[in-house]
Amino acid sequence: MRRIRQPSVRRFGVAILAAALAGLGHVPPAMAQPIYPIPDPDGFYWAPPDVGNFQPGDVIRSRPVAAVGFPGATAWQLLYRSTNSAGDPIAAVTTVLLPVGGGLNRPLVSYQPFINSLGLQCAPSHSLFDGGMQEAPALNVLLARGWAVAVPDHFGPTSAYGAARLGGRLTLDGIRAVKRFPPADLADSPVGMAGYSSGAMATGFAAALAPEYAPELPIVGVAQGGVPVSIGELAREVGQQPNRLFGLGFAAGIGLEREYPGQLTMERFLNPAGWALRAQVANACTTEIIDAGAYKDFDDVFTGSVFDADAAAIGVMHENSLANYPGIPRAPIYEWHGTDDEVDPWLAREVMGRYCAAGTPVLLDMIPGADHVAAIYAGAPRAFSYLSDRFAGLPAPSNC
Repeated sequence: MRRIRQPSVRRFGVAILAAALAGLGHVPPAMAQPIYPIPDPDGFYWAPPDVGNFQPGDVIRSRPVAAVGFPGATAWQLLYRSTNSAGDPIAAVTTVLLPVGGGLNRPLVSYQPFINSLGLQCAPSHSLFDGGMQEAPALNVLLARGWAVAVPDHFGPTSAYGAARLGGRLTLDGIRAVKRFPPADLADSPVGMAGYSSGAMATGFAAALAPEYAPELPIVGVAQGGVPVSIGELAREVGQQPNRLFGLGFAAGIGLEREYPGQLTMERFLNPAGWALRAQVANACTTEIIDAGAYKDFDDVFTGSVFDADAAAIGVMHENSLANYPGIPRAPIYEWHGTDDEVDPWLAREVMGRYCAAGTPVLLDMIPGADHVAAIYAGAPRAFSYLSDRFAGLPAPSNC
């Protein structure tokens, strides 16, 4: 087995997220007992009893909020209707930032942050303004271009970390909500989407789902970087030896339990230390999760063969992996990776090749010598320039 480096938090990012997924298995629905987060005490986030009477993307309620950290901007939060992976109606939140001058049908960018948390207090609608979101200051660059920015809570109302397809659907319904919200004045705005690492998982799924799920949205370009396209492959490659970021993989297992109750559970594998870790991180944000699971491995928290995943577990991993999802984006894509990225860039290249063969313009940018964290800084300015050109109506470049 090749040696796995022990990187910084941001370097490995989502690469470890799949480490615990191979420990998920199928049990009868009555035995599955996901551990859910403590409900948000703010009643704004609560779904009304009649949430099913709304259409996906409909605004249920709204409120203005102080745009802390975004000088001159106006901020709103929208509770909107979406749908979970079981097909049930849910309510989710997106935050929209308007630049000086308001909406005026300006370009709209839906930005999906890279978040790795299980507690609802860690969601973007909170972390945008309380200092918890590392990349939040960079959104001022987009606002300075005169663009509106929407930031969805793309893990949903149970903070289902790891459920990437859900994230894509929440992203698209969040865009719908912003465009249907009259005070934003963005009904006729062209749309771009952007995200890195776990945020790119939601972005990538939104792009792939859009042709069938939200064909009415005028998505002109997508910028996504460091995308983990196959959770299953990561599960096989990562997490079999002590790693500082083991807790993130464990947390992803908890998140998928929440989104697929009755289909997935870690219960039949957990030893007493595993039960304790599960309880410790169930409402935690990224740093707490990393600290709690630091340098653990499967043998520390599981009993039995954690790689004995059955068809249900494999099916869920495939459902949340772009490498297995057959949908083809129609919007042009800028995809960037470091050549030394711990999230396998060559798997992403294969997915982009499939998109190219189907006729989607793809600009694949492999940044020489960059690992997962270095690629963020190298690719983000190029990503924003790429979206600027799409908003300007320039032909999308492609190196298919």
